[in-house]
Amino acid sequence: MEYIDYYKVLGISKSADESAIKSAYRKLARKYHPDLNPNSKEAEKKFKEINEANEVLSDPEKRKKYDKHGKDWQHADEIEKMQQNRSQSQQRSGQSFGQGSYSGDYSGDYSDFFGSMFGGESGSRSKQSKFRGQDIQASLQLKLTDVYKTQKQTITVNGKNIRLTFPAGIEDGQVIKIAGHGGVGVNGGPNGDLYITFSIENNTSFKREGINLYKTIDIDLYKAVLGGDILIDTFDGQVKLKISEDTPTNAKVKLKGKGFPIYKKDKEYGDLYVSYSIKLPTKLTPKEKELFIELQKLSKDDN
Repeated sequence: MEYIDYYKVLGISKSADESAIKSAYRKLARKYHPDLNPNSKEAEKKFKEINEANEVLSDPEKRKKYDKHGKDWQHADEIEKMQQNRSQSQQRSGQSFGQGSYSGDYSGDYSDFFGSMFGGESGSRSKQSKFRGQDIQASLQLKLTDVYKTQKQTITVNGKNIRLTFPAGIEDGQVIKIAGHGGVGVNGGPNGDLYITFSIENNTSFKREGINLYKTIDIDLYKAVLGGDILIDTFDGQVKLKISEDTPTNAKVKLKGKGFPIYKKDKEYGDLYVSYSIKLPTKLTPKEKELFIELQKLSKDDN
């Protein structure tokens, strides 16, 4: 396996913390995402490298193995176990296996390592060991209107099309695990898993916070003072609201069950909170000004 400098792929230093890794990954994933670079083999290759680098460096345990063993990080446990067994055998026998001695971290090929430790025959047997495939990190960009209802999508991973069902209510930044759709296992070992991180773009006038939605609507001064009915848009159609007399600005009403779907809970929804913003009349006619002046006088008389 060819060595890939994951730090270089993400454009970060080896001392980068978790936040820097996450920020670099999201920036590059958006830049090279296949949806934004259709028919670009170079972008597709770069996108795979970015996901692979993030999959390793965002996991503290995997990152530690990668920093120590480089391209052989996936076999770190086997390598370290063999090193330990060899060290114990040397202590018992007072001599080293094969010719010469071995110390420190191994930097050669994994297959060469086993061969040098135990000779050709044992090395051949080691090559037949089963290893789990690598997990794959991918990102998927959707609009808020896309995740209001359960939908099916086909995504391409390692050149393979996978038909998946995404439940309604997925949140921005949520990660979903698809078991067995990661890297292919070695020598018949199990496949790795696919982890999809969702990036949700709000393409609506609603503000989403978890399962609840928020919306501010304008009402005219006359409706606020005298009351009346208005039609407002919700996510799934219009509803009629009754405005009470003397409604103050920023007054809020809750529409139960008119919020966002609750993830993996069929036909269960959050709430919609509607705030009123009173819109003052402008460009008054002479008659309207006269009436407002009269109202002002009446108000002073009452006080």
